[in-house]
Amino acid sequence: MKAYVFPGQGSQYPGMGKDLYSSSKLAKELFLTADEILGFNISEIIFNGSKEDLKETQITQPAIYIYSVILSKIIGEKFKPKFVAGHSLGELSALTAIKTISYEDGLKLVSKRAFEMQNACEKIPGTMAAILGIEDKIVEQVCDEINGEVVTANYNCPGQIVISGEIKAVQTACEKLKQLNAKRALILPVGGAFHSPLMKSAKNEFAKEIELIKFNEPICPIYQNYTASPVLNPNDIKKNLIQQITSPVKWTQTIKNISSDGVNEFIEVGPGKVLQGLIKKILPNKKSYSLEI
Repeated sequence: MKAYVFPGQGSQYPGMGKDLYSSSKLAKELFLTADEILGFNISEIIFNGSKEDLKETQITQPAIYIYSVILSKIIGEKFKPKFVAGHSLGELSALTAIKTISYEDGLKLVSKRAFEMQNACEKIPGTMAAILGIEDKIVEQVCDEINGEVVTANYNCPGQIVISGEIKAVQTACEKLKQLNAKRALILPVGGAFHSPLMKSAKNEFAKEIELIKFNEPICPIYQNYTASPVLNPNDIKKNLIQQITSPVKWTQTIKNISSDGVNEFIEVGPGKVLQGLIKKILPNKKSYSLEI
């Protein structure tokens, strides 16, 4: 049984989708539609921009969404997932692929999400750090004990957690975790404290936008980051998407739960191979690979 997984920010690379644009009429139409909806030529940036160009949140998030959804649509009727999941931003790609939202509406949500997250970063300075080689419970405990806002933001795989929050609090947490024998505690080159309470303003504005969008019942359950559980009800899906902005991405828990429900193959739909790598660490005996066109 197969599940399809959709990557989030950090998986992008310059030139992704350029060959599809040239070879597929459908891909070209979807890229051009994206340019029209966003009001600028994002296709040109994706195909010919630099790594630095693609790192900007307002470019990164729509770019990954566009490419991921195009891949899922190009295979057409062969796309028959039993379950889907998306890592952070990838949830919106997944929801479009399983017909909960339209491509156009999904892109509007992604654009709004990126814009408001960038705004939140500018209002309240924050950062994130990767913590490697130490138990989840210890990371959680250290975060709880520190004065200032710092929380677990991503449960990526066993022994790999990302923390997020105020700059000083994150730095303090890193020092304490090193003292407790974490293999690494590395501040990440990001613009803000994603998946933390510092994103509250983004969450509130995204919630307003999401109420303007029609959500249909998906063709299969989606395991959402906020709960790590399968969801079919459109209203629950909306609520979980909103909560995700300020809550941790429970990726380890999600993949384990999907596996427990009988899945033995995970297919990554989107740029890069980040999720394959994480899944192999979470479930070494399960198959994980990229969608091939």
